[in-house]
Amino acid sequence: MLIRLLRGHLQPYKRPLLAVVGLQLVSTMASLYLPSLNADIIDSGVVTGDTGYILRVGGLMLGVTVVQIACSIGAVWFGARTAMAFGRDVRGAIFGRVGTFSAQEMARFGAPSLITRTTNDVQQVQMLVVMTCTLMIGAPIMCIGGVIMALREDVGLSWLMLVCVPALLVSIGAIVVRMVPQFRAMQVRIDNVNRVLREQLTGIRVVRAFVRERHEVRRFGAANAELTNTALRAGRLQALIFPTVLLILNVSSVAVLWFGAGRVDSEEIQIGALTAFLLYLTLILMSVMMATFMAVMIPRASVCADRIMEVVSTDSSIAPPTAPVTDVPAVGELEFRDVELRYPGAAAPVLRGISFRAEPGKTTAIIGSTGAGKSTLLSLVPRLLDVTGGAVVVDGVDVRELAPDELWDRIGLVPQKAFLFSGTVASNLRYGRTDATDEELWAALEIAQATDFVSALPEGLEAPVSQGGTNFSGGQRQRLAIARALVRRPQIYLFDDSFSALDLATDARLRTALRPWTREATVLIVAQRVSTIADADQIVVLEDGRVAGLGTHDELLETCPTYQEIVESQHAMEASTVETPA
Repeated sequence: MLIRLLRGHLQPYKRPLLAVVGLQLVSTMASLYLPSLNADIIDSGVVTGDTGYILRVGGLMLGVTVVQIACSIGAVWFGARTAMAFGRDVRGAIFGRVGTFSAQEMARFGAPSLITRTTNDVQQVQMLVVMTCTLMIGAPIMCIGGVIMALREDVGLSWLMLVCVPALLVSIGAIVVRMVPQFRAMQVRIDNVNRVLREQLTGIRVVRAFVRERHEVRRFGAANAELTNTALRAGRLQALIFPTVLLILNVSSVAVLWFGAGRVDSEEIQIGALTAFLLYLTLILMSVMMATFMAVMIPRASVCADRIMEVVSTDSSIAPPTAPVTDVPAVGELEFRDVELRYPGAAAPVLRGISFRAEPGKTTAIIGSTGAGKSTLLSLVPRLLDVTGGAVVVDGVDVRELAPDELWDRIGLVPQKAFLFSGTVASNLRYGRTDATDEELWAALEIAQATDFVSALPEGLEAPVSQGGTNFSGGQRQRLAIARALVRRPQIYLFDDSFSALDLATDARLRTALRPWTREATVLIVAQRVSTIADADQIVVLEDGRVAGLGTHDELLETCPTYQEIVESQHAMEASTVETPA
């Protein structure tokens, strides 16, 4: 997966990568040339006392060093730009893919994991690209070139390389093999910490209301401790690498000086050549060390790449039509034809045998007990979920065959949980229609019974909205979400229990003001309160995913036992709230 990810997203950056390879080649060759020049200075200048030769060769060394530095800087510059562009493209690919996911895929991965994959996982692979451009490309060139140059200086000591290099490879390899499972576990632990932290931040009011701060601290501490322990195990193994490399490097240096001294004494090698051989062996071992350092990064990057590719290669269960229908008059007729929905692996369908029509100019309400499938049924219209049987038809076309943009342009959705984006009141209201005027925004706010608190804000429409709209109350967020849908002026309105946070008086005023605004549109309302839907043109009663009743309020009171129970329970509850204790 790592190779596939790199190949796919580095393809557009061939030229910068070729520049990195070329600059690294020149830089490494310059580095390899310096010990040879140093040996010449010692053997032909220092030993003979030729100051002019020392100055000439020293000047050449200075020039080679300048070239080496310039090429290294250029390689790092190109490599860093390529790696940053790679990270940007991968994050964009993940974000784009997640944007196509249905509720099913979102539930499968979970928000904390998707955040970690988009940030931490991409950063790990991006760091691998940076280190590859700055270290890995030069390491094999340095190793091969160092061997050639060392043999050029003295073949008699070459057997030391056959001992030192394999010893380093075996030692580092044994450590890296044990690190791989720890890095794999670490990413899972990071996901867990993100999940717990996200739950605590989102549910901070619940935590405080039930005085569960200590419990949540312990829960986060447990997740944090698991991550810490895993990171420590990986860190201890990683900490062994550098001392191991230094040990082998120093032992190798001592061995070169020990065995080289005898060859110098027998005049088989000169002092300068011995010094150059020692430097070349050091460069060879350093290149091996850089390669093994990269080997430490590769396992973790590989795990991250697997997680990234799992998201990128996951196709949404909501597949776009191969031949989308586009030229359909936007009327707003909606029909459910023997609809069934079954989740993958579920023993029984969530919805089954549901059939009814919702026509323009009429309000269709959906009511039922908790878990009856009301919100699930509503989510089939904008294709947040797809039916597994039957069909949802908009303006005579199955929603699975209608072009997605055509479908979504006809729908104004107010979700069960009112969500606002960070920005301003105006930017949130214009989310579905960017060209809406201020007059249209105020008109929508007036229908949604939100004019009073928005006009009371010093900035009015430009009042700031925090992330999720947390600087507004639940009822205010709900009214702003309703106004956002009204600004869109769609042919189909979907209100998913959108009046639950409103008091009865505000609810009644909003529904009264809503009728003229939606006179020509199809309105679907999911509600829990009977008072909200009593005046609907037709009411669909759901029970265990089936239609238990269909008709007006008065008709259902006579024919539908399930609806009768709902009405009676709510009347009993209302009566108990107004009774005063004796």
